[in-house]
Amino acid sequence: MRGDEAPPPATSPTPSVHLTGTSRWLGGEAFADITKLRELSAKYERLAAKIQARVARLHTKIERLRHQATLLREKAGKVLERIPEYQQEMAQHERTIQASTSQQTTHTVGSDITGLHYRIRQLQQKIVDLQHRARRIEHRAAVKTQQSAVLKVKADRLNDQVRAAQVEAQNYQKRADRLQMATESEAAPYAAAPPPPPPPPPPETAPATHADANETPGEHDQL
Repeated sequence: MRGDEAPPPATSPTPSVHLTGTSRWLGGEAFADITKLRELSAKYERLAAKIQARVARLHTKIERLRHQATLLREKAGKVLERIPEYQQEMAQHERTIQASTSQQTTHTVGSDITGLHYRIRQLQQKIVDLQHRARRIEHRAAVKTQQSAVLKVKADRLNDQVRAAQVEAQNYQKRADRLQMATESEAAPYAAAPPPPPPPPPPETAPATHADANETPGEHDQL
């Protein structure tokens, strides 16, 4: 470089570097946060759907138990419906015994009377057996009703968990939407700004010739 050649002027860094870095930060960091929020929202939505499926199975089981309890109660009712028939037959036998006893002149009891007493005892035993059977069936129905009530409480608790998970999913979704809107509004000026003009080229200097490079200071003074 020649001694009288001026160095090129120092150019300041163009603003495009700052704008590009800022927009890249806004796009990268904010996009990561938005993605994380949407991921959490999807996680809670998936959890809510899983619990809802479990609640649906519980409700199906509850209705099955209730139906079984209803069938058992109807069966117990049909068993008890047979008792009045036996009671009427017992009453008829007692009237027959009373009529036969009132017509007898001796204290001797015939076989017809003892046979009727035996038949009455058999009918009483059948009535007791039917009552015991009906109570046993009703107890089974009560057990199934209790089981359905326990499952109903469990299903209600799971429904509360579903609502809580849905609320969390909505909150994360809203936060992601708000962050996306804020990021877009912040990055809008950088995206809409026109590209900066290119820096001015350095001043051109005349290239030194071979003769100028070989001449000495003495020769220049002599000229």
